[in-house]
Amino acid sequence: MAAVLASALIALCIITSHASCSDPKRVSPNVLRFVTWNPGHPEVWKSIIAEFEKRNPGITVIREFGPSSSTSFHDMLAQKLRNRSPEVDVFFMDVIWVPEFAAAGWADPIDELLPPAEREQFLPGAIAANTCGGRLYGVPLFIDAGMLFYRSDLLRKYGYRPPATWQEMERQGLHIVREEARTGNDICVFSAQFKQYEGLVCVMQEFILGNNGRLFDPETRVPEIQMPAAIEAVRYVREHIIGRLAPRGVLTYQEPESLALFVQGRALFHRNWPYVWEIAGDPRRSRIAGRVGVTYLPRFPGGRSRSTLGGWQLGVSAFSRNRKMALGFIAFLTGAEIQKRFAIEAGRAPSRKELYRDREVLAANPQFKEMKTVFLNASPRPRTPLYPAVSDALQRYFSTALADPDASVEEEAGKAADRIRWIESMMRRSRAQ
Repeated sequence: MAAVLASALIALCIITSHASCSDPKRVSPNVLRFVTWNPGHPEVWKSIIAEFEKRNPGITVIREFGPSSSTSFHDMLAQKLRNRSPEVDVFFMDVIWVPEFAAAGWADPIDELLPPAEREQFLPGAIAANTCGGRLYGVPLFIDAGMLFYRSDLLRKYGYRPPATWQEMERQGLHIVREEARTGNDICVFSAQFKQYEGLVCVMQEFILGNNGRLFDPETRVPEIQMPAAIEAVRYVREHIIGRLAPRGVLTYQEPESLALFVQGRALFHRNWPYVWEIAGDPRRSRIAGRVGVTYLPRFPGGRSRSTLGGWQLGVSAFSRNRKMALGFIAFLTGAEIQKRFAIEAGRAPSRKELYRDREVLAANPQFKEMKTVFLNASPRPRTPLYPAVSDALQRYFSTALADPDASVEEEAGKAADRIRWIESMMRRSRAQ
């Protein structure tokens, strides 16, 4: 915990500098270095980058791939930026990194790339997530929000509609699993991401919000994870989801593992991001193609469906020596033409509003029409320059509370809240110095 906080505090106090110890000969003015995680659909990316190079003769885009885990990719990218590496021009940012990267001076403000009229073309939540202190530090390429995917054939077979509450999903799921077992079809009810990493925070926030709880007070940033509604939601996941509706193995699952269980036909319901629709419907990668539906996440009685805001942004390194080229590359990728291609060919939810009315986009992704309201109302995670340290405290709490049936949820929540309050106090003290 101390190491995580120290790293975050160092990032907060770094003074922006364009100096570098690297050999300047290693950086070519005609080479654009793009640091990215492996976003899937390699042929789509290869084709789109080739198109950029074709339209910009003489420019070569070199991609450096980081880990697929958001947490691991963050650590790799932060190390490069902390070292002021000129070998990073454009990089992917998770939506929660923007305040940290802005405060540390790692991401260059890019307000000129999107004048006010152009910003209106994007989903408002996505633009707000990229804005700190009135400056724009990233442009959203994909928007993400948690969704519930389900086996439409099995719900139809047993006369069910998609569940509105978690309790309804539980009743439906246990009935279907029991009946299917009699036919030799061994499946589980639910699959999601419960490993100790950033995805766990996303999933647990959705359960808590769906029970009228909150992780934090959005105005004061005071943690509320120890409040009754939040405690009740965590306890429900431990007692009803882990080891009952989902195998205990989900405690080690990130997105790929949880998705594999679903597309192999071994799970009835699955929580994940919008990209799943394209994969689950592809017979080359899914055993259940043509038998999948998608809907809002369930809620608790008296609550309402809530999804965590996710998505990936493109930022420019403050230490890039090819800033003009970097801005052109981001403008190309986030323009309507290329976002449309990503939507149709890769199933990625666009950040531009107009594409949710596009006939070709909706033909390839009919779920976008209904799910636009999910993207518009998705809930952000806490916005703080010290988010890595805050997230670490939340991850440890949720992981312990879910994995250890003997752990006191109230005590673990209280300890995590104390840690988060201490982290916030350290940030205030650092700013005052």
